[in-house]
Amino acid sequence: MDLVEVSPGATPPVCRVMDFGKFIYEKAKKEREAKKAQTKIEIKEIRLRPKTNGAHRDFKVDDARRWLGQGHKVRVTVKFRGREMDYPEIALEDLKEIVHDLSDIAVVEAAPQMEGRTMLVILAPAKSAVKKKDKSEQSEPKTEAQSS
Repeated sequence: MDLVEVSPGATPPVCRVMDFGKFIYEKAKKEREAKKAQTKIEIKEIRLRPKTNGAHRDFKVDDARRWLGQGHKVRVTVKFRGREMDYPEIALEDLKEIVHDLSDIAVVEAAPQMEGRTMLVILAPAKSAVKKKDKSEQSEPKTEAQSS
């Protein structure tokens, strides 16, 4: 048995007589459980160029829609090469179109901005889209295999 300081921040500090090894083990176990319970938000990325055609961009927007529906954040970047740097308004227009296409399920977390040779915008899932997804998963009808 050991004298263990349980909460040193309290006034006065709290101490107990207990098995120190068991105390450390239980504390580590609680930390592991807390780590399992926390959600990790992943940032997915879509990379485009100013010359990217509409059909290819639509495929990328569909991927972003799927990721936002899963609750991930999406970073849309437009890379500039050479003289493309002289026309950032082309990329800004593309980003605005993408934001408009995804406005039903996403909100803009970081407005379009230039970072070196890239222009980027960060989209986060809208609260209503995530709630709708959760409700639809709960209200799905059971199949015959599940009901038997």
